[in-house]
Amino acid sequence: MSELSETQFHRYARHLILDEVGEEGQEKLLASRVLVVGAGGLGSPLLLYLAAAGVGTLGIVDDDTVDLSNLQRQVVHASDAIGVLKVESARTTVAAINPDVHVETHASRLDATNVSDLVAGYDLVADGSDNFATRYLLNDTCYAMRRTLIAAALSPFDGQLSTFKAYRGPPHPCYRCLFREPPPSDAVPRCETAGILGAVAGVMGTLQATEVLKELLDIGDSLSGTLLMYDALRAGFHNIKIPRDPDCPTCAKQS
Repeated sequence: MSELSETQFHRYARHLILDEVGEEGQEKLLASRVLVVGAGGLGSPLLLYLAAAGVGTLGIVDDDTVDLSNLQRQVVHASDAIGVLKVESARTTVAAINPDVHVETHASRLDATNVSDLVAGYDLVADGSDNFATRYLLNDTCYAMRRTLIAAALSPFDGQLSTFKAYRGPPHPCYRCLFREPPPSDAVPRCETAGILGAVAGVMGTLQATEVLKELLDIGDSLSGTLLMYDALRAGFHNIKIPRDPDCPTCAKQS
């Protein structure tokens, strides 16, 4: 890891005075590579705070373009980016926040043909996707490739968040230990039909960024084995313990 420049000492001054981060921790962040899947409601605040924190390389996976209806919650995009690929809009915003950060754009839909190559290029994966197919694919791939996965999800006034690193063995669970199979396609309405309070995405994406930084720095208590639930209407948080499933189709072989 290279030493911090004078400019970086000023930029990250509030990190450097933290005993849990310091110069060594900041250098670790600058050397880290994080893959963010989705540049939407969750990915937007996630990218903003990872960029501000000085995570050195951010990979962004998204095949969509910015739409006017996105701007109510997808704060990494501006009005003049409507019609632009989200990965390019996000790259522009990240560059304006922190020139230290290198952005790698992947303007494609994550699927079985590219997921292994994408995950292999990064130290950690943050899932901000909005569909179950991607969530399960990332879970299984991150387990197989020994990458920590930090996943968040949204509903109109609620959110959930957890960290999955079942590759480390028991007692760490994977996503399939929590939800063995995806629900029927019509059981969970999508954002465009159910709606969402925009700031809820900001809360959950910011919490997700915090957990990413904790894992990169190896500080605090990991959310592995815990599902964090947020209820915006009642202004409440609560935790649910996630046991490792001895019959899990993904990680049971290590139990």
